[in-house]
Amino acid sequence: MKVHIHQIPVEGILLEGEDPSTILELHEPDITPVSPVSYALDAGLSEGGFFATGRLAVDFEAICVSCLEKFIFPLRVDDFACQIELTGSEEIDLTEPIREDILLALPHHPRCDWNGKECPGVSRPAPAEPENGSGDRPNVWGSLDQLKLQ
Repeated sequence: MKVHIHQIPVEGILLEGEDPSTILELHEPDITPVSPVSYALDAGLSEGGFFATGRLAVDFEAICVSCLEKFIFPLRVDDFACQIELTGSEEIDLTEPIREDILLALPHHPRCDWNGKECPGVSRPAPAEPENGSGDRPNVWGSLDQLKLQ
C-alpha cells in the first residue's frame, strides 16, 4: 500500500481499502490467506515523519494442530501503528509494516477452538474419583507420600 505524501492534508487522512493477500508473501502449507488484507488507517505528517494507526484484517484457512481439520481464522490487528521518517520521497510504502504486523499476529500453533468451540481432536478427561470417600479432592501427592527415602 503506497501513500503519496503531497495528498495528505494538514489534519490527516483516513485510508480505507484492501490489498491482495499476496503482499503477505506467506508460503506455508498449513495456513493460507483466503481474503484480501483490509485496512482502516488514520495517517498524517508530523515534523519530518509519517504516521499511521488503525486496524488491519485478513482471514486465513489454517489446519488445527489438534484435530488436523481445516478452519477459518479471522485475524484482526486492532492496534496497528507505524512511524516512518521522511527521506525526500513523494511516496511512502506501508506494505512491509502491514505485512510484519499481520505475520507477527499469526498463531504459531493454530487451533480450531480459538473461538471457544470445542475441538473434535481434544478428548476431555473424566473427572477423577476422590481417593478418600469424603468427597474431597483426590490426594495428588498420595503416590509420593508412599515413597520411602533414606
